[in-house]
Amino acid sequence: MMEIVLTAVWLMLPAYIPNSTAAVFGGGKPIDGGRTLSDGRRILGDGKTYRGLVAGTLCGMLLGLLQTYYLAVNGTIFGVELPSFGELPGGLVVIFTLAFGSLFGDMFMSFFKRRLGLKRGAPLPVIDQLDFVFGAWLLTYIASPVWFTENFTFGVIIAVLIITPLLHFVTNVIGYFIGVKNEPW
Repeated sequence: MMEIVLTAVWLMLPAYIPNSTAAVFGGGKPIDGGRTLSDGRRILGDGKTYRGLVAGTLCGMLLGLLQTYYLAVNGTIFGVELPSFGELPGGLVVIFTLAFGSLFGDMFMSFFKRRLGLKRGAPLPVIDQLDFVFGAWLLTYIASPVWFTENFTFGVIIAVLIITPLLHFVTNVIGYFIGVKNEPW
């Protein structure tokens, strides 16, 4: 059980970090440029910015590269042998798709939240906690299906689906208290 949990968190770290770092380093010009659709609602909203997208992706990739270095030097954590993201350059593709995909999943759900008439920061339980996971998984599966299926086993997927909402809650509360989020969800 401990091995599955560590593996799940390890594999998802490049996808977990981008949303938090996008909130910290974001701001500036929104990706949708302030445009609305025919329903009169913003496409994404002010919370999705180019600076946040780039900073979040780069931070996720940096963490993935640090993990790759760590594995080359140590190989285990608490005696658990952890999987790699693959040999470069393929490993870089995996790290990128995990990081960028997490932000893509979040933006994709923001688009639908706007269509539902939900304002920026409005809660949408379960979706808010897992949208970035599905985005990361989708892009990574498309780019590296063999790597994905070898590493995201049934047990790892279930662990991610259980752990992620808990981590999401804790990090959002911390973000709220340090002033980088307007809501604690």
